[in-house]
Amino acid sequence: MQVINPATEEIITTLVEDNAESLQAKLKTLQKGQKAWARVPLKKRISIIAQFSELIAENIEELAATLTSEMGKPLQQARNEVNGARARIKYFVENAQKYLKDEVVTRQDNLTERISYEPLGVICNISAWNYPFLVGVNVFIPALIGGNAVFYKPSEFSTLTGQKIEKYLKKAGVPEDVFQVAIGAREVGELLLEMPLDGYFFTGSYRTGQFIYEKVAHKMVPCQLELGGKDPLYVADDVADIQGVAAGTADGAFYNNGQSCCAVERIYVHEKVYDQYVEEFVKEVNGYKIGQPKEEGVYIGALSRQSQLEFLENQVQDALKKGAKLLIGGKSIAGQGYFFEPTVLVDVNHKMSVMKDESFGPIIGIMKVKDDKEATKLMQDTEYGLTAAVYTTDKKRAEKILKQVNAGTGYWNCCDRVSAPLPWSGRKNSGFGATLSHAGIRAFVKPKAWHLRG
Repeated sequence: MQVINPATEEIITTLVEDNAESLQAKLKTLQKGQKAWARVPLKKRISIIAQFSELIAENIEELAATLTSEMGKPLQQARNEVNGARARIKYFVENAQKYLKDEVVTRQDNLTERISYEPLGVICNISAWNYPFLVGVNVFIPALIGGNAVFYKPSEFSTLTGQKIEKYLKKAGVPEDVFQVAIGAREVGELLLEMPLDGYFFTGSYRTGQFIYEKVAHKMVPCQLELGGKDPLYVADDVADIQGVAAGTADGAFYNNGQSCCAVERIYVHEKVYDQYVEEFVKEVNGYKIGQPKEEGVYIGALSRQSQLEFLENQVQDALKKGAKLLIGGKSIAGQGYFFEPTVLVDVNHKMSVMKDESFGPIIGIMKVKDDKEATKLMQDTEYGLTAAVYTTDKKRAEKILKQVNAGTGYWNCCDRVSAPLPWSGRKNSGFGATLSHAGIRAFVKPKAWHLRG
């Protein structure tokens, strides 16, 4: 398997993919190691994960450079991702004991009722390429803390980062037979689905998530899917700082090249502030520096996948044919690397792919609305349900709108953010189950009820 730098199209290295035999050997290793790992005291497992966090902090430049080279993410954004992962690990380290220790729920006469939490076993973590640290630690960190062994399959577009994660987990003290990496693309992922694993945790597209769910349903094991979104944002007429809101929401749409499941994907703006907002938004996007991701100050780097260039160009052409107006961008950038111009479309509607289908790139459609009712109706018009955002000075107004949108996360005067103490979950085609928060800690254990008399 060739690992290609998306910014230069150069081959970084070639890796040997796993096959059925090598995967079976790794599974046997994990099945043996998991039982011993589960017997390690919870406090000890937590301390090992805390050490992992320290190691990735000490080696952040190495990790950021690797991530940038294989994924195209600007170097500073790669550093931000590693630091963001550490913030999530901190939450798990500080809260796992509280949510995994035995709970006595009844003690009366000679009866005690207690809940304990046992590991699932060997879990499969099929992870994503866009934020390999952030989406990875959501799964393998609480899984390891909970006493599970992890069969970790990084995306073929971030495999080197996956190998670095394995290196520092084991250096921190995670045993060799508790964390194994599966190397390969789709074929390797499909082989994992056939294996007798005790849980499947996937981050990626709706189509792949649906395929995984159907494949493993008969096993009757936990399956969680963190899938994509077509995340809406509404700017109300009472927003005073239009320039600030435009800058913040543009960042929400274009950070990490828009390659985020919770990136802003469609914007609705009240007609009273529409013209000013669009002017400021375009001004902000025009100021983004595009270039090689290791250059200082670059905000827009390369897309991770070459195939995405054609997809985005098709979205632009579809919109223009149906009456949209292109304000900036709209095409791939000539030369080496998978670069696409930051793109802003107006006069858009819901007959256009750019307002219906997940873009996962540096492109946004901005639509004028007459009032909150129209904005809410349009925000609801989607097969996805990950996040939704409202910008207004009135909190009650925002909450009224957000309560009507079937999404796992609501934002008031912010967007494109994730917080470890809060559950991260989707609705409809955005998946199901939760990572992060106490729910994300307990997702990797199974409760046992104890009725103790005497």
